Amino acid sequence: MELRSLGSTGVQVSPLGLGTVKFGRNQGVKYPRPFALPSDQDALTLLDLAWDLGINLLDTAPAYGESEERLGRLLRQCRQDWVIVTKVGEEFHDGVSVFDFSAAATRTSVERSLRRLGVETLDVVLIHSSGDDLRILEQEEVLPALRRLQQAGLIRVVGMSSKTVGGGLRAVECCDVVMMTYNLSQREELPVIRTAHAAGKGVLIKKGLLSGHLDSLTNADPVRASMELIYAEPGVSSVVVGTLNPGHLRANVAAVEEVLSQPAVSDPVGTTAG
Repeated sequence: MELRSLGSTGVQVSPLGLGTVKFGRNQGVKYPRPFALPSDQDALTLLDLAWDLGINLLDTAPAYGESEERLGRLLRQCRQDWVIVTKVGEEFHDGVSVFDFSAAATRTSVERSLRRLGVETLDVVLIHSSGDDLRILEQEEVLPALRRLQQAGLIRVVGMSSKTVGGGLRAVECCDVVMMTYNLSQREELPVIRTAHAAGKGVLIKKGLLSGHLDSLTNADPVRASMELIYAEPGVSSVVVGTLNPGHLRANVAAVEEVLSQPAVSDPVGTTAG
């Protein structure tokens, strides 16, 4: 897969990224079927396969249970030049999410991520929104704290994993990159993608395959249809999809490569939002 620019950050990412929530957490998740956490060997095999298929982007977070810590340990065994996205603001303990957007919590989280991942600089750090995007960006200490850490050289790129259209648009104004939900069933945030593209900001897509709930769709090939919808927008830098299944990973990469090899289509599934 040909790498894409993450906005104007100078970071180059694969059009498909690997989400790693399933590396570290199987409680309180919204996937359609239960799953066991993978062994270190199975996770390492999946990482090696992802790299061989052209993926260079990994997505993790402190809220993903053991994901960050396991990634740091595993990546010491496969020292490819990964781009790692992590987050601040949300922790997950005893089956419950806890949010803290203070400056102290932000710095503590970043320093812990640096230790866990075994790096001197974090590639991308996103604010892990609780849903109150505008208040977090405009009233909490987290964004100024991240900017100070960025200026100190501990972070390359700062952004937000947003949950609202208004929050996404505000994140485009004050961050380097925004992560948002966009899929065949949820297209409300399309204006955020287009505004970010016009502003030269990076766009990461989450839940592009409906967190595995594709059975609810009537499309003959819902993975292909999902990728057609998403990549019809030139502002999209990468789609983050989590899986533990090597076959699914290969199929997702094949769908992305096939879609990106086709001429651009303005409305591939018949109803462009926006």
